[in-house]
Amino acid sequence: MSSSVRRSALRAGTVTVVAAAVALVGAAPALAHVTAQPGRAEQGGYTVIAFRVPTESDTAGTVKLEVKLPVDHPITSVRTTPRPGWTATMTKTGLNPPIQSSGRTITETVSAVTWTADPGTRIGPGEFAEFPLSLGPLPTDTNQLVLPAVQTYDDGEVVAWDQPPATDGSEPERPAPTVALSPAAAGDADVATSTTGGTTTTAAANGTDTTARWLGGGGLLVGALGLGVGVGAVLRNRRAAGAGR
Repeated sequence: MSSSVRRSALRAGTVTVVAAAVALVGAAPALAHVTAQPGRAEQGGYTVIAFRVPTESDTAGTVKLEVKLPVDHPITSVRTTPRPGWTATMTKTGLNPPIQSSGRTITETVSAVTWTADPGTRIGPGEFAEFPLSLGPLPTDTNQLVLPAVQTYDDGEVVAWDQPPATDGSEPERPAPTVALSPAAAGDADVATSTTGGTTTTAAANGTDTTARWLGGGGLLVGALGLGVGVGAVLRNRRAAGAGR
């Protein structure tokens, strides 16, 4: 290989490595956003949304998280769960006009939830934590929930994750946690929702339960018939063996 060809190959390799490094550096912040998990739920239902908070800093730790809830699409039931080392507080805002929910008149709604670390507690560098919220019923007049978050570090730095999704589909620099809302499936008037380890499972209680019972009963019937056939075959074989003697 000539020296000029080697030099060209080295330049091409260097450019490729540098481009890959730039791509990785550019992608790194995207992995450290405050996000809502899971990112999808059903309109009108109840679910648990966990806010996943990673610490981006190499030297400081996260000691506070504030999440804002939409007042223009009020959620009437907002509940936290105890988290060791952290204190949760809710901010409420009046509704004008009030709204009706489950036969009750709702005059105020939770507009923000703030988790504050107790002394000596933090999300350290290289760590993340999740802060769950039970929410419902979810709005039926929008296809997404934008839930701006503010992350505070113990060195005083404050990072706002509050930019809504871009209309062209691109990701903003500081995207707000977002949950896509899809219409409830037909027949899901009676819905059971459970969450384990941040994963939400929703099942139609009436249709699914009835189907399961029919399938279970059918399985038992088939099993009983199979057992009867087997016992009959054994008895016939024993009679034949006795007659042969």
